[in-house]
Amino acid sequence: MTALETRRLLLRPFVESDLEPFAAIMGDPEVTRYLGDGEPLDRANTWRTMALTLGHERLRGYTQSAVVEKATGRLLGRGGLWYPEGWPGLEVGWILGRFAWGQGYATELGAACRELAFGTMRVDELVSVIHPDNGRSVAVAERIGHRYLRDVTVGGQRCLLYGQQRPALSAPR
Repeated sequence: MTALETRRLLLRPFVESDLEPFAAIMGDPEVTRYLGDGEPLDRANTWRTMALTLGHERLRGYTQSAVVEKATGRLLGRGGLWYPEGWPGLEVGWILGRFAWGQGYATELGAACRELAFGTMRVDELVSVIHPDNGRSVAVAERIGHRYLRDVTVGGQRCLLYGQQRPALSAPR
């Protein structure tokens, strides 16, 4: 995903100058509590995460990108489409700094990515992998049309798989 714009957001590839603000976001234990092992990332591992998303883009043609508030240029976090090897499906996901919570940004980017996946990319199913205790992400998934599908294990962790099928086209009249 080279770039995706919504009314308030720009999703674009990470650049080196994103390291400081993204490291602050990923260093917050409240932000990372439901990710992987739940531990905050240090600066070096934040750098690796940024590089991983850029490599994913190179291999798949889309990725989770830097999420920027258009009005201010402020980096809000990471979000977009994600499908690394061994993942349970094409995922729409989001990680936003606490300062961006509760403002509808995750829902806005999730809906835009859903439209990209089902419209332009013509995928049949889109999922979100969510920690069982992460009620905020479950609520976002449901707002973009996802429903609980099943429990899955990802990276040795039990997760909930939410998702939806591409809507069928209406029959011509």
